[in-house]
Amino acid sequence: MYNIRTLGEFIIEKQQDYPHASGELSSLLSSIRLAAKIVNKAVNKAGLVNIAGAFGSENIQGEQQQKLDVYANEKFKSAMAARDQVCGVASEEENDVVDFEKALGRNAKYVILMDPLDGSSNIDVNVSVGTIFSIYHRISPIGKPTTIEDFLQLGNKQIAAGYIIYGSSTMLVYTTGNGVHGFTYDPSIGVFCLSHESIIIPQNGNIYSINEGNYIKFPLGVKKYLKYCQKYVPDENRPYISRYIGSLVSDFHRNMLKGGIYLYPSTAVYPNGKLRLLYECNPMSFIIEQAGGTASDGRQRILDIQPTELHQRVPFFVGSPNMVDKVETFLKQFPDQE
Repeated sequence: MYNIRTLGEFIIEKQQDYPHASGELSSLLSSIRLAAKIVNKAVNKAGLVNIAGAFGSENIQGEQQQKLDVYANEKFKSAMAARDQVCGVASEEENDVVDFEKALGRNAKYVILMDPLDGSSNIDVNVSVGTIFSIYHRISPIGKPTTIEDFLQLGNKQIAAGYIIYGSSTMLVYTTGNGVHGFTYDPSIGVFCLSHESIIIPQNGNIYSINEGNYIKFPLGVKKYLKYCQKYVPDENRPYISRYIGSLVSDFHRNMLKGGIYLYPSTAVYPNGKLRLLYECNPMSFIIEQAGGTASDGRQRILDIQPTELHQRVPFFVGSPNMVDKVETFLKQFPDQE
């Protein structure tokens, strides 16, 4: 019989180690855990029930919403609304902030930002997808309606962040600023069990993850870096291995465990990048830094970028620190498009 340490037990056990720990934060993480179980059940039924495929509307970014996007968004919102700790939610699937403080009349001190179902277009072909979340202390007065400033905080102000990956097994990975820990869902007993304590990313890796179909649209520095990755240099363990799933959570998770870099640069179509600063890049950057890695927009640390709008996009380079440093060197050396 193996010794099970559940997510709930681990949160309580480690609570004193976290500078922002409180019973309220623990309760909030528990609500995320509950929503993850509900969404996991729906993901596992995709193809058996009418929950896969397009919903028939677009989100604010002009992207076709999937049925599971809408389902996951509603389930996570409901889980947050059921807890008195959350005063508002900002979601990739919502045009504006959802203000619980005003609607429900509560005195809450946390705001949540989330991508309810990253990579949802892959559901129809049974590829792993995920949920990304980010938690901040509000900066507006408690008891008052939330303000946009509560959500446009620097990434380095996060008090917790994490993701759930729905794959061959379902995992919840999170940090509260004192290391990164992963919990695998055991459906036989209905709990998340500690499986990856204190995750550390290798300083170097041999995996690069990028949609090379957009190669012609990449900045020159990124093109030069890709040629560097593909060059045969046995003493440096090159050429590197190209691995790209197309779900940020999946590519990120693999690279954090094995060592590698994920790249989503600016392109001719998306001159500011495609990934969202608040819902994807900030939480993943907080996680990777806590695991010993690096996250950059090619010029500066992601967590030091001041957000200016809810759905702001940025280029994103994240992973093993030596690999991110190298791509930054190429971008600095070759700053212009061909």
